[in-house]
Amino acid sequence: MRILLVEDDLVIAEQIARTLERERFRVDVVRDGLEAAGKGLDPAYGLIVLDVMLPGRDGWAVCESLRQARVSTPILMLTARDSVEDRVRGLEGGADDYLAKPFDVRELLARIRALLRRDQVHKTGVLRIEDLEIDTNARTVKRADRIVKLTRREYDLLEALARNEGRTLTREAILERVWHNEESLLNTVNFHVASLRKKVDAGFEPKLIQTVHGVGYVMRAP
Repeated sequence: MRILLVEDDLVIAEQIARTLERERFRVDVVRDGLEAAGKGLDPAYGLIVLDVMLPGRDGWAVCESLRQARVSTPILMLTARDSVEDRVRGLEGGADDYLAKPFDVRELLARIRALLRRDQVHKTGVLRIEDLEIDTNARTVKRADRIVKLTRREYDLLEALARNEGRTLTREAILERVWHNEESLLNTVNFHVASLRKKVDAGFEPKLIQTVHGVGYVMRAP
């Protein structure tokens, strides 16, 4: 997977590039907005990480020009400006996500994986994490090519966790996403997670559904 990184701060660019390369991404670094507007047209890129404050042309203008050119590559914008107005401007200009500096590299990687997964699902309808495969159109699940039969609630819970791979979902957030604010107790979440683990994780390695004690649950590949 090739990623276009647009960042004029040499130190930050090198740090991000090293992090992504350790995750086996191929990274091309551009430090100028004008060059980025041209390079971003290349369909070989699977993702664009785009800083806002750039020489030549700012990140907002680069993002808008790419979307006007019908470039659908996912764009993650980076900025030290974290006001609501700035975030809204970036998202309305066509960005897919927005991360404020300074940030933890683990969050950067989680955001990148989420965008790539969202793009993958948009194109194929299939979520893949390790040997787990979720067909979101047919609502079917396989683990190591074996069919996993789930109830409707179990499937909804699994898809919610998978779409947020690497991000911890609180029990309250799960209740809202899966049970849609129906009158349910937090113990309902615990019960369904335990049931889901028996079907998705038991007998398989690695274990994908993890507990974040005192907070909630996360789906994370090693």
